[in-house]
Amino acid sequence: MMRDCQMLLNQMKEITGIQDSAFLLAALKAANGDLMEAVTFLTEEHAQEPAQDLAAAEPSAWEGSAVGKQLPRDVSAVPAPHSQDNLHTANTVRPLESPKAPAAERDATERPQDTHSTENKNRSKRKRCEVWGGNSKRNDWRRAGDWPVGMKNIGNTCWFSAVIQSLFQLPEFRRLVLGYSLSHNVLERCRSHTVKRNIAFMQELQCLFALMLGTRRKFVDPSAALELLRDVFRSEEPQQDVSEFTHKLLDWLEDAFQLTVNVTNPGDKSENPMVQLFYGTFLTEGVHKGNTFSKIETFGQYPLQVNGYRNLSECLEGAMVEGEMNEATASQSMKYGQERWFTKLPPVLTFELSRFEFNQSLGQPEKIHTKLEFPQTIYMDRYLYCNKELIQIKRGEIKRLKEKMVILQQKLERYMEYGSGPARFPLPDMLQYVLEFITTKPAGAVPSAQGSQTTLLHSQAEPHVLDVLSQPNGILERTDTSTEDGAFFLANSSPQQNSNVELQPSVPPAELSEHPAPHVVSEEELNLVRTCLQRWRNEIKQDMQDLKESIARTNLSIKQMYLDPLLRQVPYRLHAVLVHEGQANAGHYWAFIYNQPRKRWLKYNDISVTESSWEELERESFGGLRNTSAYCLMYISDQVSCVGADEDEGPEAVQIQKEVEALTPELRHYIQEDNWRLEQEAEEWEEEQSCKIPQMEPSPASESQDLSSESGPDQSSVCEQGVHSLSSEHARIAKEQTAKAIANTADAYEKNGVEAALCEAFHEEYSRLYLLAKETPTPQNDARLQHVLIYFLQNNAPQQVVERTLLEQFADKNLSYDERSISIMKVAQAKLREIGPDDIDMEEYKRWHEDYSLFRKVSIYLLTGLELYQNRKYQESLTYLVYAYQSNKKLLLKGTNRGVNKSLIALYRRKCLLKLNELAASLFVSSEEAHVSEGVSILNELIIPCVHLMNNFEISREDLDAIEVVRNRWCSYLGREDMDAKLHLKLGELLPRLLDGSTEVIVLKEPPKIRPNSPYDLCSRFAAVMESIHGASTVT
Repeated sequence: MMRDCQMLLNQMKEITGIQDSAFLLAALKAANGDLMEAVTFLTEEHAQEPAQDLAAAEPSAWEGSAVGKQLPRDVSAVPAPHSQDNLHTANTVRPLESPKAPAAERDATERPQDTHSTENKNRSKRKRCEVWGGNSKRNDWRRAGDWPVGMKNIGNTCWFSAVIQSLFQLPEFRRLVLGYSLSHNVLERCRSHTVKRNIAFMQELQCLFALMLGTRRKFVDPSAALELLRDVFRSEEPQQDVSEFTHKLLDWLEDAFQLTVNVTNPGDKSENPMVQLFYGTFLTEGVHKGNTFSKIETFGQYPLQVNGYRNLSECLEGAMVEGEMNEATASQSMKYGQERWFTKLPPVLTFELSRFEFNQSLGQPEKIHTKLEFPQTIYMDRYLYCNKELIQIKRGEIKRLKEKMVILQQKLERYMEYGSGPARFPLPDMLQYVLEFITTKPAGAVPSAQGSQTTLLHSQAEPHVLDVLSQPNGILERTDTSTEDGAFFLANSSPQQNSNVELQPSVPPAELSEHPAPHVVSEEELNLVRTCLQRWRNEIKQDMQDLKESIARTNLSIKQMYLDPLLRQVPYRLHAVLVHEGQANAGHYWAFIYNQPRKRWLKYNDISVTESSWEELERESFGGLRNTSAYCLMYISDQVSCVGADEDEGPEAVQIQKEVEALTPELRHYIQEDNWRLEQEAEEWEEEQSCKIPQMEPSPASESQDLSSESGPDQSSVCEQGVHSLSSEHARIAKEQTAKAIANTADAYEKNGVEAALCEAFHEEYSRLYLLAKETPTPQNDARLQHVLIYFLQNNAPQQVVERTLLEQFADKNLSYDERSISIMKVAQAKLREIGPDDIDMEEYKRWHEDYSLFRKVSIYLLTGLELYQNRKYQESLTYLVYAYQSNKKLLLKGTNRGVNKSLIALYRRKCLLKLNELAASLFVSSEEAHVSEGVSILNELIIPCVHLMNNFEISREDLDAIEVVRNRWCSYLGREDMDAKLHLKLGELLPRLLDGSTEVIVLKEPPKIRPNSPYDLCSRFAAVMESIHGASTVT
């Protein structure tokens, strides 16, 4: 039994991520030993659903409703039983009833929920584009208004997208590129291959920028510009030299712009607009072996070391000062030191963070994952040569304060770690221990064994929070006080059988140790020592407090040293952050760029451009937590910021339109041609889709649509037929239950006629379903699968939706069993026809039935996936589980009872992913061609899509750990000498996809089509699978 309890605890730890066993045991008791209920309590949000007395929370008196208007008043007004004891009376006399909430109150309750669900959907779409199939809609190709466009990743080119997007969003640079032109005379003088290549690249970049301004596409294709960079790329080193590529790119731009400058000396680049925008100068002054030196250098991307620094200011300080620079330095030939001072800062200041280093022992590069913070605004005054004298004074003061801090901390440490031996303790505590020792009375009479046992029994009973579970099948008992997780077990016995179990003390009372105490101490000695110890302790505590305050003041002085207003005159605002995810050998790049007109951060991730925030930027750029961190920071001066945020130019859309109008006729024509091609592509795509429609199996959302020509052009008619089709399928699922309800109305039918029989069956069925909806679910039973109305009632569906759904159940054409069934069916159909558009919102009615259809589909996906997992068919299982999770997310946005338990799906999705990864990896390293191909296929078609679907904004710690296991397994093969060269080549192709978050190429194969509304008994299948899962020892 203890093993069963331990298994339950392990399951709860795995599902919830909570490791506190006592907390889990308390939750298990609160759930009466029910694992699923305990997990639900621990994992679900505590936001309560609307009160149960609103809308369809209870059976209402049908007065005033669309259905109630058609039912006899004497039937609908009969009082209801109010307790479980009256259940049988309710089934034989009349249903449960309660006052109905006003429609306005219900609407007011539901409207905020709908708004919240919509906001959640939109927010999740903005945060990260879904990697879910191909682009199924034409609108997925189109740009949304003036929203910035993305850039297609054509294979290991995400770095290019991040760099170009960062440059394009600089208005001054964008104008330089779009206005680039060379005279005919200059072109004739350009004869070298390098110059011609640079000009061609500028022209392609110009076209790319023009499209980024005026295209109607959601993203642009940079293939033409990248084609010219092919001689720079080396396929065997696809991404680790991104810094080199970026430098090469800027060099080409610089050389191309140099051709526009009319200077006599080709080496003079002072008039080059690229140099003016991106390049600055710094002065280096220093001493080397007693000799002073000084030199001025030009910089573009200023390199900064990350190792050993906590923030950008520390990085800069470390880069600007090396060694010792003081008056005595020059006379000491062995001393070395130098200082750097910026003499000219460019409008665009770029810092290159060195996050890669070469590991000599491993013989390969490694990424530095340490955390490095950087601000949104940095003041460069403290690094300028014009402030040299003031800064040197402040650096000397900081040095003095840091030396003082070291002395203060050493003094404090002597108090905190007092003693001469290996074990040291805080001095105030040691004095307190001595004080306690001398005041302890010598041991007196030993208490009786019975008294000790009683005390121990009481103390050991305190943490015994799960004495007895209030359920007939299980009693939770404490059997061993020496363990935590294994201290409880579920015993299948009655309370009477376990009531005589007694708790025994772990240590006999006679053997309990006593507190040490002085053998003999006089009152005079006691008073003297107590007085001295208390005084000394108070003095020491005061000394320690004074030291702590001095340390705090000193630390504050250091932090505030550069907050002098004189040193806050040259602000630079953060414009872009280029981020790398992965390891040194492979990874993915994207950029966070501040959009000045919108006053917000945007995330540019290949074709995806989404709203972001400073919090998300911090999470993904600072580093330290995951293998994601910034490698390049782009700051801009206030001068550049003001140029890009000219409020006189109006909204961003107006500014873009003005820039498009200012383009050359050739570039405007280029944009028009591309937009025309987009329309042509869209028309061709629509034609292809129209050809595919008759062969496509309807999706859950579109199953309800009648595509036959009989429906005609009337859209409202199509909607009515679609709703009727879906709700009719749900009625067929409950056909047997409806037939039983009709069979119980024989007396009413004979005595009072068909309408009375329908009313009685209606109310009887409603009461039965209402009570089922109120029952506490168990791991082996989900009542929502039994009937659509149980789902509606548990999710507070509007009363009109509930009533019409139940009426459709009795109007089902499949109820033609006998004369009574046919008569009731015809009356129900007549009442349905009398319900007009003012009585019920058919669009809302349709949405509720679509949600239930999707819920059943998710359940089938989950059950199928679990069955396949138990049969070790991991490839088929993962597809079902991933689709179950993705579809379930849409339902859970509307409420926790709308879908199934996401923790259960996530657990087995994770298990299945890890099993498949082990299989794929072992096949890959087997070196047999057939096995290698199979392993690569599993990775490409299943593992990579699943990883990128999991790696979203709301990823759990367990999923994140699983993804790291997957990636680390494949990264571990890098540099292995025992692997064939062909495998290394394949690995180089696979790793970027595994680490790359691109949304274009990740497509997960759909599972076989299912019909979620087929009249199949899902309940028994659900019970069998759940019982098998919760009884399996493999669940941890």
